Amino acid sequence: MIEIRNVTKYYGTHRVLNDCSLSVRKGEVVVVCGPSGSGKSTLIKTVNALEPIQSGEILVENMSAGSGSDLSRLRTIAGMVFQHFELFPHLTVTDNLCLGQIKVLKRSREEARSRALTLLERVGLLTHKDKFPGTLSGGQQQRVAIARALSMDPLAMLFDEPTSALDPEMVNEVLDVMTDLAREGMTMMVVTHEMGFARRVASRVVFMDAGAIIEDCPTEQFFGNVEARAERTRTFLSKILHH
Repeated sequence: MIEIRNVTKYYGTHRVLNDCSLSVRKGEVVVVCGPSGSGKSTLIKTVNALEPIQSGEILVENMSAGSGSDLSRLRTIAGMVFQHFELFPHLTVTDNLCLGQIKVLKRSREEARSRALTLLERVGLLTHKDKFPGTLSGGQQQRVAIARALSMDPLAMLFDEPTSALDPEMVNEVLDVMTDLAREGMTMMVVTHEMGFARRVASRVVFMDAGAIIEDCPTEQFFGNVEARAERTRTFLSKILHH
């Protein structure tokens, strides 16, 4: 579903991604973790061309994520959920879900609204359909953002630290929606520090440091055979698994 091949990216003279290669098969949930500044958020943003790359190749369902691609189509195939929701504050919850369907997928307003309401019910927010995002909690706004991404009928979902801006009490309501998506077979690439979610849901865990992929292994190996991991990975795990 997603192929990242030998991707390198610079900001000016600073190399933020260093020859990264990663595959995500259909139905897999791949968690990308690592310390702040390791390049994980940049990597996931290259998948739907929100960040351009200097070398390498990225394919999503055999479609190139390079310059000159049909980016609107690419971003319907790979839906994105951001750290800070990115909802339109002047539109109601329902209209946030309808806009992309109407403008990009060319659905009628009635069809878009029907799809929006179905998804709002799915994420437990149908009673908030006529509210504006600013009246909702952070967890509710993030669930709206997930529903909005799903309204475009993506084949894969990309999550860039979807819970890091939330109060601790709101984290689980978002993770529960993501867990349900995974159980339904959605292909997912998730940048997160939520190691409980990774252990419970991920097919594989990828660990990054200094712009490079240090580990890429099945979840049970990543957490269950720590001594076999690279030294940098062991240091990371020793700090996060004891708290």
